[in-house]
Amino acid sequence: MKDLIKYLKPHFPRMGIGLTIKITGTIIELALPYILSYILKSVVYREDIKLIIFWGGVMVLCAAAAFLCNTVANRMAALTARNFSETVRHELFEATLHLSAAQRDRFTIPSLESRITTDTYNVHQFVGMMQRLGVRAPILLIGGMIITLIMDSYLALAMLAILPFIFVTVYFISRKGVPLYIKVQQAVDRMIRVVREDAGGIRVIKALSKTEYEHKRYDAVNGGLSKAERKAGITMGAVNPIMTLLMNMGIVAVVAISASRVANHISDAETVIAFMQYFTLISMAMMSVTRIFIMYTKCEASAKRISEVINTESDLKVGSEEEFPPRKDNGFIVFDNVNFSYNGPQNDLSDISFSVNKGGSLGIIGATGSGKSTVIKLLLRFYDINSGSIRIDGRDIRTIPKEELYKLFGTAMQNDFLYSDTVEENIKFGRELSQEQIKSAAVIAQADSFITELENGYGHLLSQKGTNISGGQKQRILISRALAAKPQILVLDDSSSALDYKTDAALRKALKENCKDMTVITVAQRVSSVKDCDLILVLEEGRIIGMGDHDSLISSCPEYKEISDSQMGGAFLE
Repeated sequence: MKDLIKYLKPHFPRMGIGLTIKITGTIIELALPYILSYILKSVVYREDIKLIIFWGGVMVLCAAAAFLCNTVANRMAALTARNFSETVRHELFEATLHLSAAQRDRFTIPSLESRITTDTYNVHQFVGMMQRLGVRAPILLIGGMIITLIMDSYLALAMLAILPFIFVTVYFISRKGVPLYIKVQQAVDRMIRVVREDAGGIRVIKALSKTEYEHKRYDAVNGGLSKAERKAGITMGAVNPIMTLLMNMGIVAVVAISASRVANHISDAETVIAFMQYFTLISMAMMSVTRIFIMYTKCEASAKRISEVINTESDLKVGSEEEFPPRKDNGFIVFDNVNFSYNGPQNDLSDISFSVNKGGSLGIIGATGSGKSTVIKLLLRFYDINSGSIRIDGRDIRTIPKEELYKLFGTAMQNDFLYSDTVEENIKFGRELSQEQIKSAAVIAQADSFITELENGYGHLLSQKGTNISGGQKQRILISRALAAKPQILVLDDSSSALDYKTDAALRKALKENCKDMTVITVAQRVSSVKDCDLILVLEEGRIIGMGDHDSLISSCPEYKEISDSQMGGAFLE
């Protein structure tokens, strides 16, 4: 939790005012039983109605003042907690966006979603509670003890004897709570993962009649979450019953002792009445302290998970040119003996070497899992290579600042997304692009013809993930987005798989005619999508098994020829 205190510092002035108001209201509230005791002892026996009304009015005013102070302080506490949690969510979201692909893989997307929702909510609740109960409860507890000691120290000691047992109980149980609530949040992560998978694959689930199977899978993670919550709930839930038992034992002891003292004229009934009211306030304060400890265990577990993400340093630092000196290469994009592994001793890519000229075209083809998309991820520096080097215009990409590197690229990835907004905004994607640039990109991407036929044209509202248009239309909008800013390097990672052969051929022709200075990298399963590229790589199990243009590969690479023959029978339609 200490890592998040820095986000509270800007709110300290407001918190100081709110705490002052809260303290004032609590002290006034603490005075009410004492005023009642005074009325019973010194006012009632006089039988002076005006005096009774006056002191009754004093009690009403005190109660109203306490109510007003507590209300204002609670509203200020809620505002502070809201603003604090808003800042934490912003910082957590920003940190999430800056995580490298490897770091996101380690945290997992469901866990990051849980941290930015459930965990920030737990921290928000604790900050708000501490400003409300964290001030009121100690004042009532300590102030009540002091006043009762002044009123009747003998009775007060009977009550104070119970408090050490309460504190020991709360301390030891709360220590067990933090790891238990961490396990609860981890179970939430697993449940979110299953929900995300099922929501994304609902069509496949229904098409394959696997609804019951997914129900069972969800029930398994839901049961795991329930088990974790039950264990944490049983452990932390033991605090209230134990405290209630101890407090009731204290009340019984006070009643028994006070009865004897009143009977022997050592104390009086008025003092006992006020004493019991203070004892009630102290009991309520102790229950509030218990709630704070329970909430603290949740907050501490959540704060640790939030801090893990916020404090994660980038593992893709910009290197110096002394460490990775620039070279004069023949090609614009150069892979020089690149080796890479995601997380194991076995390489996912081995000995990858090739070069592409500026304004040239590269095609990458191979079976699923051969490493095609991994080559693109390394070029974009989503991951760092294990050995070798990747250079653009002679500069190692590890020396190029991220903002500068990404400005070189326009990408339409295999699993890109569309969000709920207009076609124009999905192509613009928050960039300063003119209407002319957007339309020009859509024309090249073969998207303009169907966009203009949509209701409202470029102003047509797309649903989330573009579910209200076809797969081919979605891909053409994504390609338009990649082209709109006129990048130096265009990456099409299996982004034309839903296009028919005629549209695909028209797209490739338009790219060749309108993007002559643009270096185009095409990753595809279809030979027809890469056959016109200047250089084609054929990958298998992370290695290059063929490299050259289409004609040379037909004669030199049996695997490429087999793919070509199986797809098109050796012929191509333009």
